[in-house]
Amino acid sequence: MPGELLETETVVIGAGVVGLAIARALAKSGHDVIVLESGDRFGEGTSSRNSEVIHAGIYYPEQSLKARLCVEGRQRLYDYCQSHKINHRKCGKWIIAASDSQARKLEDIQAAATRNGVKLAMHDADAVTRQVPQINACAGLWSPETGIIDSHGLMLSLLGELQGVGGQLVLRSPVVAAESVDDHHLLSLEGGNPLTLKAINVINAAGLGAVPLAKTWAGLPEQYKPRQWFARGVYFSYSGRHPFNTLIYPVPEPGGLGVHLTLDLAGQARFGPDVEWVEQEGYAVNPNRLETFAKGIRQWWPTLDPSRLQPAYAGIRPKLCGPDGGFADFRIDGPEDHGVPGLVNLFGIESPGLTSCLAIAERVRAMLA
Repeated sequence: MPGELLETETVVIGAGVVGLAIARALAKSGHDVIVLESGDRFGEGTSSRNSEVIHAGIYYPEQSLKARLCVEGRQRLYDYCQSHKINHRKCGKWIIAASDSQARKLEDIQAAATRNGVKLAMHDADAVTRQVPQINACAGLWSPETGIIDSHGLMLSLLGELQGVGGQLVLRSPVVAAESVDDHHLLSLEGGNPLTLKAINVINAAGLGAVPLAKTWAGLPEQYKPRQWFARGVYFSYSGRHPFNTLIYPVPEPGGLGVHLTLDLAGQARFGPDVEWVEQEGYAVNPNRLETFAKGIRQWWPTLDPSRLQPAYAGIRPKLCGPDGGFADFRIDGPEDHGVPGLVNLFGIESPGLTSCLAIAERVRAMLA
């Protein structure tokens, strides 16, 4: 590998919310940690292109990593927000059915949530409309544990704690090649001055880039190099006043949770994401999608004023299955899985990754203890 050779103990690749949470946990447990980020700033990828929702842990199969880490991570995250003064609000959400067939699906959602240890309350149409009068719903589930969070404030806090115990963040340092040899790893970095970093432990938390990096990782068994799909979702903001003070979700659709209404901490409403399977990254929001958004929203909010919908932003979910693939869990592959000492790969860390970040961090820390 080219360039100057430097040595360190532990490297985290990727400075999104999950990478920063892992780096903080490792640094606080005594590791000498460097975080490598290819971009100009931390958290510019998936971590800044989502709904900023703290999820309850409703939809995931029982005992899946997503179910367990979301429920554990949600409580950890609320506690962290309280103790570190991170702006957040436990506003709750409604999952609503706009038809009798959707109402039957609510019963399945409630049963799945119960298996995951999440309590939801079923309400009939009258009860829903008393709480959210402008909504067209024949039934609804109330989730009191759902909330919203300032994800940038969270990442700033995690970074501050990391640096407070001696950890470092190095920007504009993409890892272009990696090799695991014996009891160490060699990372080839591009940036100002190309160099090779030798580390005892490496955590690949590169988000959308985690699978492509693993594909070329010398010394990693081929069966631990998964395939990845991109599910792109766009958001539209809603200008001006609106009648909502809680989140509104329709019954989930394949690939996502449907075009739902979320709120930011200032109270502005936004809708999304939708689901579009794409081959490569791209974040421009096509304003022509507005009509499709409006049609979907009107199914449950018939008085929507579509002229107040404005293109906002787009995000991409790193999926480990395609449009016909069904459920795919988080993958956190450690030494006991692939047999490579000191290496942890995180794949498919989409929603509920933000909610789960502190629980994921604890799981990775335990793998390297």
